[in-house]
Amino acid sequence: MMKNKQKLRVLFISANNSMHSQIAEALLRYKSAEYFDIYSADIHPTKIDNDLLQAIVGLGLNTTKLSSWSLTELSRQQFDYVITLSEEITKSDISRFHCQQQLVWNITTSQDKANLSTFITLFDELNSRISMLLMSKKEAMNTSTTDTKIQIDPISFYKCLTDDIRLKTLILTHYYGELCVCDLMSALQEESQPKVSRNLAVLKKAQILKTRKQGQWVFYRINEQLPLWVKSVIAKTAENNTQQIINPLQQLSKIKKGTNNPTTC
Repeated sequence: MMKNKQKLRVLFISANNSMHSQIAEALLRYKSAEYFDIYSADIHPTKIDNDLLQAIVGLGLNTTKLSSWSLTELSRQQFDYVITLSEEITKSDISRFHCQQQLVWNITTSQDKANLSTFITLFDELNSRISMLLMSKKEAMNTSTTDTKIQIDPISFYKCLTDDIRLKTLILTHYYGELCVCDLMSALQEESQPKVSRNLAVLKKAQILKTRKQGQWVFYRINEQLPLWVKSVIAKTAENNTQQIINPLQQLSKIKKGTNNPTTC
Protein backbone atom coordinates (compact mmCIF):
# COMPACT_ATOMS: atom_id res chain seq x y z
CA MET A 1 0.00 0.00 0.00
CA MET A 2 1.19 3.50 -0.76
CA LYS A 3 0.80 4.65 2.83
CA ASN A 4 3.96 2.69 3.66
CA LYS A 5 5.92 4.44 0.95
CA GLN A 6 7.27 7.95 0.66
CA LYS A 7 4.64 10.59 0.04
CA LEU A 8 4.32 12.17 -3.38
CA ARG A 9 5.46 15.80 -3.43
CA VAL A 10 3.13 18.28 -5.16
CA LEU A 11 3.76 21.95 -5.89
CA PHE A 12 1.04 24.37 -7.02
CA ILE A 13 2.28 27.58 -8.66
CA SER A 14 0.25 30.70 -9.35
CA ALA A 15 1.15 34.25 -10.39
CA ASN A 16 1.00 37.59 -8.57
CA ASN A 17 0.18 36.02 -5.20
CA SER A 18 -3.24 34.88 -6.35
CA MET A 19 -5.43 32.79 -4.08
CA HIS A 20 -5.44 29.90 -6.57
CA SER A 21 -2.38 28.04 -5.28
CA GLN A 22 -3.33 28.48 -1.63
CA ILE A 23 -6.84 27.09 -2.13
CA ALA A 24 -5.42 24.20 -4.15
CA GLU A 25 -2.92 23.41 -1.38
CA ALA A 26 -5.63 23.46 1.31
CA LEU A 27 -7.95 21.28 -0.79
CA LEU A 28 -5.42 18.57 -1.62
CA ARG A 29 -4.20 18.47 1.99
CA TYR A 30 -7.82 18.11 3.15
CA LYS A 31 -8.53 15.29 0.70
CA SER A 32 -5.32 13.28 0.86
CA ALA A 33 -2.62 14.60 3.19
CA GLU A 34 -1.60 11.07 4.15
CA TYR A 35 -0.39 10.42 0.60
CA PHE A 36 0.95 13.83 -0.47
CA ASP A 37 3.30 16.52 0.78
CA ILE A 38 1.78 19.69 -0.64
CA TYR A 39 3.34 23.09 -1.32
CA SER A 40 2.15 26.27 -3.00
CA ALA A 41 4.23 29.11 -4.38
CA ASP A 42 3.78 32.40 -6.19
CA ILE A 43 5.99 34.37 -8.52
CA HIS A 44 5.60 37.49 -6.35
CA PRO A 45 4.43 36.26 -2.93
CA THR A 46 3.08 38.52 -0.21
CA LYS A 47 1.34 37.89 3.09
CA ILE A 48 -1.70 35.62 2.68
CA ASP A 49 -4.93 37.64 2.70
CA ASN A 50 -6.90 37.29 5.98
CA ASP A 51 -10.26 37.32 4.16
CA LEU A 52 -9.03 34.44 2.01
CA LEU A 53 -7.99 32.46 5.09
CA GLN A 54 -11.41 33.02 6.67
CA ALA A 55 -13.19 31.95 3.48
CA ILE A 56 -11.11 28.75 3.32
CA VAL A 57 -11.86 28.00 6.97
CA GLY A 58 -15.55 28.62 6.27
CA LEU A 59 -15.56 25.61 3.95
CA GLY A 60 -14.02 23.36 6.57
CA LEU A 61 -10.42 23.44 5.37
CA ASN A 62 -7.36 23.83 7.58
CA THR A 63 -5.13 26.86 6.97
CA THR A 64 -2.49 26.31 9.66
CA LYS A 65 0.10 24.94 7.21
CA LEU A 66 -0.50 27.47 4.45
CA SER A 67 2.42 29.74 3.69
CA SER A 68 3.45 32.18 0.99
CA TRP A 69 6.51 30.58 -0.65
CA SER A 70 8.50 32.17 -3.44
CA LEU A 71 9.80 30.17 -6.39
CA THR A 72 13.35 30.90 -5.28
CA GLU A 73 12.81 29.37 -1.84
CA LEU A 74 11.70 26.07 -3.37
CA SER A 75 13.96 26.01 -6.43
CA ARG A 76 16.05 22.91 -7.18
CA GLN A 77 13.80 20.77 -5.04
CA GLN A 78 12.37 17.50 -6.35
CA PHE A 79 8.62 17.22 -6.94
CA ASP A 80 6.51 14.42 -8.33
CA TYR A 81 4.00 16.96 -9.67
CA VAL A 82 4.38 20.63 -10.48
CA ILE A 83 0.95 22.08 -11.28
CA THR A 84 0.72 25.55 -12.81
CA LEU A 85 -2.47 27.53 -12.28
CA SER A 86 -1.80 30.60 -14.42
CA GLU A 87 -0.76 31.13 -18.03
CA GLU A 88 1.70 33.83 -16.88
CA ILE A 89 4.00 31.11 -15.57
CA THR A 90 6.80 30.47 -18.05
CA LYS A 91 9.02 27.51 -18.90
CA SER A 92 11.90 29.23 -17.16
CA ASP A 93 9.83 29.34 -13.97
CA ILE A 94 9.24 25.59 -14.20
CA SER A 95 12.89 24.88 -14.98
CA ARG A 96 13.75 25.87 -11.40
CA PHE A 97 12.39 22.53 -10.22
CA HIS A 98 13.10 18.85 -10.80
CA CYS A 99 9.69 17.34 -11.47
CA GLN A 100 8.43 13.97 -12.67
CA GLN A 101 5.31 15.43 -14.24
CA GLN A 102 4.02 18.91 -15.01
CA LEU A 103 0.30 19.63 -15.19
CA VAL A 104 -1.07 22.85 -16.68
CA TRP A 105 -4.31 24.01 -15.08
CA ASN A 106 -4.79 27.52 -16.41
CA ILE A 107 -7.54 28.70 -14.10
CA THR A 108 -9.21 31.79 -15.53
CA THR A 109 -11.47 32.57 -12.57
CA SER A 110 -11.11 36.11 -11.22
CA GLN A 111 -8.86 36.70 -8.22
CA ASP A 112 -11.31 39.08 -6.53
CA LYS A 113 -11.02 38.08 -2.87
CA ALA A 114 -13.86 40.42 -1.91
CA ASN A 115 -16.35 38.55 -4.10
CA LEU A 116 -17.37 35.40 -2.23
CA SER A 117 -19.39 34.13 -5.17
CA THR A 118 -16.22 34.22 -7.28
CA PHE A 119 -14.34 32.48 -4.49
CA ILE A 120 -16.86 29.62 -4.50
CA THR A 121 -16.62 29.30 -8.30
CA LEU A 122 -12.83 29.06 -8.06
CA PHE A 123 -13.13 26.59 -5.19
CA ASP A 124 -15.45 24.36 -7.25
CA GLU A 125 -13.14 24.38 -10.28
CA LEU A 126 -10.06 23.48 -8.25
CA ASN A 127 -12.00 20.85 -6.33
CA SER A 128 -13.02 19.17 -9.60
CA ARG A 129 -9.47 19.21 -10.96
CA ILE A 130 -8.01 17.79 -7.75
CA SER A 131 -10.69 15.09 -7.59
CA MET A 132 -9.73 14.03 -11.12
CA LEU A 133 -6.05 13.95 -10.13
CA LEU A 134 -6.83 11.74 -7.15
CA MET A 135 -9.00 9.48 -9.27
CA SER A 136 -6.09 8.95 -11.65
CA LYS A 137 -3.93 7.91 -8.69
CA LYS A 138 -6.59 5.78 -7.02
CA GLU A 139 -5.04 2.39 -7.67
CA ALA A 140 -1.59 3.50 -6.57
CA MET A 141 -3.01 5.06 -3.44
CA ASN A 142 -5.11 1.96 -2.73
CA THR A 143 -7.73 4.14 -1.14
CA SER A 144 -11.04 5.79 -1.85
CA THR A 145 -10.96 9.33 -3.25
CA THR A 146 -14.14 10.45 -1.54
CA ASP A 147 -13.96 13.80 0.22
CA THR A 148 -14.94 12.67 3.72
CA LYS A 149 -15.91 9.76 5.91
CA ILE A 150 -19.63 10.31 5.32
CA GLN A 151 -21.72 10.12 2.16
CA ILE A 152 -24.72 12.36 1.51
CA ASP A 153 -27.48 11.31 -0.86
CA PRO A 154 -28.21 14.32 -3.16
CA ILE A 155 -31.97 13.74 -3.17
CA SER A 156 -32.16 13.59 0.63
CA PHE A 157 -29.95 16.67 0.92
CA TYR A 158 -32.04 18.80 -1.44
CA LYS A 159 -35.25 17.64 0.26
CA CYS A 160 -33.85 19.08 3.47
CA LEU A 161 -33.71 22.49 1.78
CA THR A 162 -37.40 22.51 0.83
CA ASP A 163 -38.58 23.60 4.29
CA ASP A 164 -38.35 27.29 5.20
CA ILE A 165 -37.14 26.66 8.76
CA ARG A 166 -34.50 24.14 7.70
CA LEU A 167 -33.22 26.34 4.86
CA LYS A 168 -32.92 29.43 7.04
CA THR A 169 -31.36 27.35 9.83
CA LEU A 170 -28.58 26.23 7.48
CA ILE A 171 -27.95 29.77 6.27
CA LEU A 172 -27.89 31.14 9.82
CA THR A 173 -25.61 28.40 11.18
CA HIS A 174 -23.30 28.90 8.21
CA TYR A 175 -23.13 32.60 9.09
CA TYR A 176 -22.81 32.29 12.89
CA GLY A 177 -20.99 28.95 13.20
CA GLU A 178 -23.36 27.42 15.72
CA LEU A 179 -26.76 28.21 17.27
CA CYS A 180 -29.10 26.72 19.84
CA VAL A 181 -32.86 26.11 19.56
CA CYS A 182 -33.73 29.31 21.41
CA ASP A 183 -31.47 31.37 19.14
CA LEU A 184 -33.33 30.00 16.13
CA MET A 185 -36.77 30.46 17.72
CA SER A 186 -36.02 34.12 18.35
CA ALA A 187 -34.39 34.69 14.96
CA LEU A 188 -37.18 33.00 13.00
CA GLN A 189 -39.92 34.33 15.30
CA GLU A 190 -41.20 30.80 15.85
CA GLU A 191 -43.10 30.29 19.11
CA SER A 192 -43.16 26.49 18.90
CA GLN A 193 -39.96 24.94 20.24
CA PRO A 194 -41.07 21.41 19.20
CA LYS A 195 -41.51 22.62 15.61
CA VAL A 196 -37.99 24.05 15.46
CA SER A 197 -36.55 21.02 17.26
CA ARG A 198 -38.23 18.63 14.79
CA ASN A 199 -36.61 20.41 11.87
CA LEU A 200 -33.24 20.41 13.59
CA ALA A 201 -33.67 16.68 14.18
CA VAL A 202 -34.26 16.17 10.44
CA LEU A 203 -31.03 18.01 9.61
CA LYS A 204 -29.12 16.08 12.26
CA LYS A 205 -30.48 12.73 11.07
CA ALA A 206 -29.38 13.63 7.54
CA GLN A 207 -25.89 14.29 9.04
CA ILE A 208 -25.97 17.88 7.77
CA LEU A 209 -25.87 19.31 11.30
CA LYS A 210 -23.90 18.18 14.34
CA THR A 211 -24.47 19.04 18.00
CA ARG A 212 -22.24 20.21 20.82
CA LYS A 213 -23.43 20.26 24.43
CA GLN A 214 -22.26 22.98 26.81
CA GLY A 215 -23.90 22.77 30.21
CA GLN A 216 -27.64 22.93 29.64
CA TRP A 217 -27.23 24.25 26.11
CA VAL A 218 -27.18 22.17 22.92
CA PHE A 219 -25.59 23.95 19.97
CA TYR A 220 -26.07 23.00 16.33
CA ARG A 221 -23.41 23.54 13.65
CA ILE A 222 -22.68 22.50 10.07
CA ASN A 223 -21.11 19.03 10.04
CA GLU A 224 -17.44 19.54 9.21
CA GLN A 225 -17.33 16.05 7.64
CA LEU A 226 -19.81 16.95 4.91
CA PRO A 227 -18.63 16.39 1.33
CA LEU A 228 -17.19 19.55 -0.17
CA TRP A 229 -19.96 19.79 -2.77
CA VAL A 230 -22.54 20.00 0.05
CA LYS A 231 -20.56 22.67 1.90
CA SER A 232 -20.24 24.58 -1.36
CA VAL A 233 -24.03 24.49 -1.96
CA ILE A 234 -24.71 25.75 1.56
CA ALA A 235 -22.09 28.50 1.21
CA LYS A 236 -23.41 29.63 -2.18
CA THR A 237 -27.00 29.63 -0.93
CA ALA A 238 -26.03 31.68 2.12
CA GLU A 239 -23.94 34.24 0.26
CA ASN A 240 -26.47 34.77 -2.54
CA ASN A 241 -29.66 34.87 -0.47
CA THR A 242 -28.91 37.18 2.43
CA GLN A 243 -32.20 38.97 1.77
CA GLN A 244 -33.93 35.85 3.11
CA ILE A 245 -32.36 36.27 6.54
CA ILE A 246 -31.97 40.01 7.05
CA ASN A 247 -34.62 40.12 9.79
CA PRO A 248 -33.39 36.91 11.51
CA LEU A 249 -29.83 38.26 11.45
CA GLN A 250 -30.98 41.49 13.07
CA GLN A 251 -32.79 39.50 15.75
CA LEU A 252 -29.73 37.35 16.40
CA SER A 253 -27.49 40.40 16.53
CA LYS A 254 -29.58 41.75 19.40
CA ILE A 255 -29.43 38.40 21.21
CA LYS A 256 -25.73 37.80 20.70
CA LYS A 257 -24.58 41.33 21.47
CA GLY A 258 -22.42 41.23 24.57
CA THR A 259 -22.77 37.48 25.22
CA ASN A 260 -21.69 34.15 23.75
CA ASN A 261 -24.63 32.28 25.24
CA PRO A 262 -28.35 32.29 24.47
CA THR A 263 -30.44 34.26 26.93
CA THR A 264 -33.93 32.83 26.64
CA CYS A 265 -33.81 28.98 26.74
